[in-house]
Amino acid sequence: MLSKKRPDGLLIGVDEKVSYPKAIALGLQHVLAMDLYIAPIIVAGLLSLSTENTSFFVQMCFLATGLATLIQTGFGLKLPVVQGPSYVPIGAIAAIGSKLGLGAIAGSLIPGAIMIALLGYPLKVFAKTVRKIVPPIVGGTVIIIVGIALMPVGLNNIYFAEGTIGQNVAIASVSAGVLVTCMVLGKRLPRFGSFFRLVSVILAIVAGSIAASFFYPIDFTPVKDAAWFSLPTLLPFGKPVFDMGAILTMMLVYLIILLETTGTWFVVSTITEEELDEKRLNRASFGEGLGCFVGSLFGSTPLTGYSSNAGLLAITGVGSRMVIMASGFILVLLGFIPKLSAIIICIPESVINGIFGIVCVAIVTNGMKIIQPIIIDDRNMIVIGVPILLTIAVTVLPKEVLATVPNWANYLLSSGISVGALATVILNLVIPVDKNLGHNPPLTSSVKEIN
Repeated sequence: MLSKKRPDGLLIGVDEKVSYPKAIALGLQHVLAMDLYIAPIIVAGLLSLSTENTSFFVQMCFLATGLATLIQTGFGLKLPVVQGPSYVPIGAIAAIGSKLGLGAIAGSLIPGAIMIALLGYPLKVFAKTVRKIVPPIVGGTVIIIVGIALMPVGLNNIYFAEGTIGQNVAIASVSAGVLVTCMVLGKRLPRFGSFFRLVSVILAIVAGSIAASFFYPIDFTPVKDAAWFSLPTLLPFGKPVFDMGAILTMMLVYLIILLETTGTWFVVSTITEEELDEKRLNRASFGEGLGCFVGSLFGSTPLTGYSSNAGLLAITGVGSRMVIMASGFILVLLGFIPKLSAIIICIPESVINGIFGIVCVAIVTNGMKIIQPIIIDDRNMIVIGVPILLTIAVTVLPKEVLATVPNWANYLLSSGISVGALATVILNLVIPVDKNLGHNPPLTSSVKEIN
């Protein structure tokens, strides 16, 4: 039986086996490069949680992320996708928790997670919906929007991290510069190129951390104070409170997150040249819902396929599911061993976000690859350009404005990705297609042609 040809951009294919030590080392890169603790820390701050509860909240997000990654990569989508806390629901969660209490957060998350799972199985309607409303122009634009919306997040985390702006920019430049150098060497050096691509993220983190140590001592106090072992707790923030308004709000938010994560799946599909057929998409929706359900039981925020890690696939050339599942196991381990998760939290924000900026660039360019074959007439210019404009508009929207709008609008306007993604879908549906140019084929059936 002939083995499947590996895509040109990958050093290790989706189903290729690697040694356990290599899988752990490469999986660790994905974990180290993730900013998964930033979203829960922001939520904890908005909810005024104590330092102890914030630390526990972050720990539970590590655990939930690992479990969701194993679920999605193992038997859901069955592609190399790392799950992580979404930025989309931050405003909604903070508003629900502040007004109704922490129990209402879990009470609003559980029904929405079940809904997303049911859309995949047993209803099997998710794939048909994607084929209808997410052609290449929508999928590619959503991916571009995700990359653009995340760029200010990374930049702000550099500007406002510990130290002066000048120091932080210098540190971020070192980590980003080493990553870019490794990417270039990976293409230019035939003998050692694969080595540089495989370890690019680790080298960037090490170099950035060394650079940071010249400006200020890296504080490892959280590692000293953290326990070696801690068991997770079901529903750690109390009995769920089911408020219908909160539930309906989070159901809408979940649908937006699902649109966001679908864009990530398209990126991974494009990089790995694995087709997103109906069966795989329905499994993915079920896996997404199941992962979010498990996460909500352990006190995590809603989880999504992390586009930053999809960008890492393109940078490192490692598309192995085995490597991503190793990431999942590492994340689960971090959920049980707070001292280890504290080490990752101690990596300077400027280091991680310097890498994160380059990853955002990779996300945007992968979105461009998807829309590249599309004829950009006036209609498609609007479908692509206006959502990008709205995404930027919401991203720079003064926070004082959010306090003057109704709750539902506050939830929506808290996320540029939400606004941009919804605008893309709506504009593509309502603006007529020029019949002389023909209709765009469904993205799920055109991935290989695009490449």
